[in-house]
Formats: sequence, structure tokens, C-alpha cells
Amino acid sequence: METKKTYSLKGMHCASCVRVIEKALSKVDGVLEANVNLATETASVTFDSQKVSEEKLSSAVSQVGYQIITDKQVKSEDEQQLEKKKEVNNLRNKAAFSLFLGSLIVWGSFPGLMNFSPLFLQNFYVQMILAIPVQFWAGLQFYKATIPALKHRTANMDTLITIGTTAAFIYSVVVTIFPQLVESVGIEPMPYFDVAAIVIGLILLGRYFEAKAKAGTSEAIKKLIGLQAKTARIVKNGKDIDVPIEQVAIGNIIRVRPGEKIPVDGEVTEGESSIDESMISGESIPVDKQKGDLVIGGTINKAGTLMYKATKVGSDTMLSQIIKLVSEAQGSKAPIQRIADLISAYFVPIVIMLALATFVIWFDFGPQPAFIFALLNTVAVLIIACPCAMGLATPTAIMVGVGLGAENGILIKDAESLETAHKIQTIIFDKTGTLTEGKPIVTDIIVSQKSKVKSQNLLQLAASIEKGSEHSLADAIVQKAEEEKLILDKVVSFKAVPGHGVEGIVGKIKIFLGNRKLMDREKISIEELRSKIEELESNGKTVMIIGLDGKVAGLIAVADTLKASSKEAVAKLNSMGIETVMITGDNERTAKAIAKQAGITRILAEVLPDGKEKEVRKIQSEGKVVAMVGDGINDAPALAAADVGIAMGTGTDVAIEAADITLISKDLKAVASAIVLSKKTMKTIKMNLFWAFGYNVILIPVAMGVLYPIWGILLNPVFASAAMAMSSVSVVSNSLLLKRIKI
Repeated sequence: METKKTYSLKGMHCASCVRVIEKALSKVDGVLEANVNLATETASVTFDSQKVSEEKLSSAVSQVGYQIITDKQVKSEDEQQLEKKKEVNNLRNKAAFSLFLGSLIVWGSFPGLMNFSPLFLQNFYVQMILAIPVQFWAGLQFYKATIPALKHRTANMDTLITIGTTAAFIYSVVVTIFPQLVESVGIEPMPYFDVAAIVIGLILLGRYFEAKAKAGTSEAIKKLIGLQAKTARIVKNGKDIDVPIEQVAIGNIIRVRPGEKIPVDGEVTEGESSIDESMISGESIPVDKQKGDLVIGGTINKAGTLMYKATKVGSDTMLSQIIKLVSEAQGSKAPIQRIADLISAYFVPIVIMLALATFVIWFDFGPQPAFIFALLNTVAVLIIACPCAMGLATPTAIMVGVGLGAENGILIKDAESLETAHKIQTIIFDKTGTLTEGKPIVTDIIVSQKSKVKSQNLLQLAASIEKGSEHSLADAIVQKAEEEKLILDKVVSFKAVPGHGVEGIVGKIKIFLGNRKLMDREKISIEELRSKIEELESNGKTVMIIGLDGKVAGLIAVADTLKASSKEAVAKLNSMGIETVMITGDNERTAKAIAKQAGITRILAEVLPDGKEKEVRKIQSEGKVVAMVGDGINDAPALAAADVGIAMGTGTDVAIEAADITLISKDLKAVASAIVLSKKTMKTIKMNLFWAFGYNVILIPVAMGVLYPIWGILLNPVFASAAMAMSSVSVVSNSLLLKRIKI
């Protein structure tokens, strides 16, 4: 049985860590796919649950020097936050400790500064004593990650740091304890404890700032979790009982007073109120609710007391589903990230080879003392080459982008969808419920002059047969009959004909209700009503023809009003150079009237439900990147076929499941906002990758000493570690700037 789960990881620091863990997980028999995300420190694993156990996954990860948090080890949200805070504080304390002791060593050993230092700090043994806790306590985490990695012939950022600082430390110990050995080869016995201590301190400081900045990228999840109510007021035997949210069950009657949060999803059974749904939909205007309306957990009751029945609890509520969706999307991998992953797979081994080459070249051809130059430049290469920034470039921007979308009512299923959205060239809009309100009303009832049926009887027969239909136009007819207080008749042999209409028998009358295609199929002539049909359709009304016992009996015209945001949304997309298309099952005349109101010029009319997918593929065959916007069950195949499927959150679960992006609000301007968000996110990712790659490409040769023969410039390992730390912080900070954009 195929299962997909997301696990938290510990011990990750760079892009090469990502590659090592993915490789280890992929080797486990039964694992189908493994995606590791550095920014969220998670692994998304798809596996055969009959072959793979969590113990096997945990063992595979621990063998390469990392830790996976299995279901048994998962802690509560508060405990996780407390643990993360503890880790950040631990990094801060270790960085401060290392930099303090490192500064004392620098004071006692750096030329010029040492002239003003106490004599005891100039003692090599004192410097060694100060350096030992930095190397083996503060720097212990580097060794913990390096040793298992070397055992399995892999390497990561910690490997580079460990090799570099250990080389400087061991050399310094030899110089301190056996100075005569160094003197015998003509080198002045000068230790470099300051290099090892300061490098470790600066790297830990960089990780501290990075951890603080990364915490900011996940604020969207924290905000969403903060929306959840802690308790609910259940009505039992006429009494109100406050219970923890976890104890609410489906079917419970819940009372919500003004100013309180709606605890879980449900249906109003009593009372009227207005609900602030802005935190879910992004729409600032409160929504009026009355008996029969649905309410969403996490929203706020503004005025009036409501009683409602719980219909979804726990992980099934809309807010829980949104949190899960956002979390999964933030942890997913964009195609552009493969560039960084591919490079990092070869990067660390190449750096180690470059470091060895640096040592050999400087030792053989460098000026005296050649060994010291070789050692320091090798350490600088190992430190400066850390691929941290590369690993953070894409996932941090994705996290912020997906979070920003969620805060604005735009739910993005995965990183690939966010990346593809900025390439969209054509957007196909479904008409009913997407461009229009989806709540049509009956505007005209026309009876054939040859028919003996009265208009009220015509409506009664039409409503009787449409009672069994799920189409939004059917609802309009039934609602009209209820308003007229008509009693509906029993229908037998009911049959829905997709793309045509419905048929059935009431009493002894055979009824056909639908479009021209249905009348043509049944050979029912509509000639006497043709001009009236055309007139109604030219006014943007959908006309349903009624046939009784093989003869045309009349028409029922239904109008669906355009959404207030449709015209503005289409205009915005057209101004962005994106082609807009309307697709509908309506006839061409009606379709043109609606499209004209919306500002759409390309129309695909009279398309049967199963034909929408074909139309999407047809436009794709023109070489265009296509998005489909829809809300109904019949839109699901087209949503899945499109390069980016965009579902209205007010639509069906099937449509939302098939889509890549879900718009919680009814506002179609959010389609343009999603594309703007994609463009801004991709711009940030490309900028991050440029600086991450550029930083390594430029500074590795400098660390190797290419500028020394011309200008006598060398990169001190201390400055290398500071630059490496700042590169990671700058990439995360650049991603955080996404929060400021307006979409």
C-alpha cells in the first residue's frame, strides 16, 4: 500500500545534507520517492507501507549522521516550539562562548594586539586550554555529523568545517607541545588556535542568525495554528458545557456568542449572525449566516448568537486541511531546486580535492613558511566553500511565498505549481460558478401557443423533473416553484443526459427538459419558439426547452449574474499579456453575451462536460502554458489536465482535490494575485541562487590564493567563516523580503 508521510529531521545544515539524506532514504527497499527540504528540515517520503517501517527509515537516516523524528517521537506543537527555542538559545550561547574565548586568544596572539595583552594570554599553553572547550564542546556537533558521514563515504558542510578547524587545532597543539619539531624544518613555532576558535564561533553565530531568520519564514503556519479555537461550548440537555476542542464530536450542537471563535466546521441550526471569515478567505467584509448556512472553524462570530451542528472535527476541518496543505507545500521541492541539489551532490567532494590541491601547490611552490601558507589557505578553502546558501536559496523563498499566499486566501498545493504559475500564457475560465455567481434565477416562463398547459403548470412539471438533477440551473427552477408554493409531482424513469438535459415521466406525461441538442435527439420541433429563444439568449439568458409527449410546450429562461470581480480580474490578466478564454456548455449566443460582459473575446461554447479536458489539451498543443479555473465536478478532468489547475474554494471537493491552486475567496482577482506571487517568488529564488553560486565561484579561487601573485591578497580563514555565515543569512533575509510585496 502506497503511503506518503512527512517527517521532521535533525542535524541538517546545507544542500549536501539534503542530498545525503535523500540518497540514504531512496536506498531503503520499498521507498518510492524521498524529498528533503533544508528550510523546513523535513523529509517527505512516499513508500510501500507493507515493505517499509518507520524503524527502517530511522535507521537509514541515523547511519549517515542525522536523526528522523518518527510518529512515536512526535511532540505537541508547544513542545516542538519550546525545543526549537532551546536549540536557538543553545546556538547563541555556544557562539557567544566560542567568540569570547576566541577573542582572548586573538588578543594574546595577533601581531600588534598582543603588545597590549596580559602576558599569560601570550602563553601557548593558556591559548590551548582556552581553545579545547571551543573545539570539542562548542564544535562537538560538527564531529557528530562528520564521523558517521565519513564512515559511509559521504561528505557535507560539517565535514569541511571539521577538517579545516581540526587541521588548524592539531597543528597548533604540535607547535605548543613539540616546538622543536617545527623549528627543525625552519618554521617559527606559532600556533593558530585563534583561527580554529574564531571560525567555529562565527559559524555557530551564522547558524544562530540563520535559525532566527528561518523561524520567520514559517510564520504563516504559526498564524494559521493560532486561529484554532482551544475550547467549544456544547449544548447538552439544555445546558452549556465548555470542553476542549479535541472532545468535540460530529453531530454536537455548539453555541457561539458574539466575539467568539467558531470552534469547528458545521451547519447553522438556529440564530442569525455575521461571520468574519477574513483570516480564511482574505475577504474583509463579514458574511451573513442563517439557518442552513455553513460556518468554518477559526472564523469569528461578530454579532448575534449562533447554534450550529458540528459536521467536521479534528483534522477534517477546513482550517486543519489548510494547515496541512500549506505545510506540505512549504516542504515540497520546486523543479528549479534540482539545480542546487545536483551541484551540491558533487560540490563537497570537489571542494575537498581543491583544498588538497591548494595545500600541495602552496607547500611545493609557495613562499616561506610554505607549510603555514598551505595550511591557512587550505582551511580558508574548506570554510568558504560551504554550500549552505545554495541549500537555502529555493526552499526559504518557497516557504515565504506559500505562506503569503495562504494569508491572502490562495492555497498552493506544491512548490512546482508555484513555479509553473509564472509561465501561464492562457487562462480558461469555466462560466457557471466561476465567472458568474452560480446562483441563477428564473427570469422568463414562455408557453407555446399550441400548448394547452398554463405557465404555472409548466413550472410545476419542470420543477418536478429537475428535483432529481444536481445542475445549478435545476436549483433555480425548483426554488422558483417553492416560491410559488407549487406541489411537486412524483417522477419515474428519471434520466440525466450529460450536456443535453433531463427526461422522465410525471403521471402519464413524458417530459424532456433541456437544450436544442435534446430536442433534436427526440425529434421535437422548436420552430415556433426559435425567435424567442434567440432573443432571450442574446440577452445572456440560458434557455431550457420543455417537450411534453413529443411536442414543444414552452421555455424557461434562467439568468446567472456575473461576479462583481470577474470584469476587473479579466482586465488585469489581459493587461499582464495573458489570454483569457471562457468555456461553457451554453449555446454560443448566450456565451457571447456573458463573455462580452466579462471582457473575454475567445469563447468555447456548447462544450460537453467530457469535452473540457480536450479543449484544454487542444490549447496546450498550440505550445501554450494553460491554466484552468473551475469549481464543479465536471471541471475536475480539465483542472487535472491543465498545467496549473485553479479551483474556487466555494466549489466541490473533487474540483479542489484535482487543482494545483485553490482560491478560498470568491474574488477572481486572486487568479492574477497567484500569478504575481509566482513571479515575485521566482525572481527571489533566481536572485538567491545567483548570489549563492556567485559567492562560491568568486571566493573559492580567492581562498586558494589566485590574487596573491598579483596583489599579495590572501583570504584569512576567520574572514572566510564570517563571509560564509553572512551569505546564508543574506539569502534567508532576501527571501523574507517577499513578505512585503502586495499581491
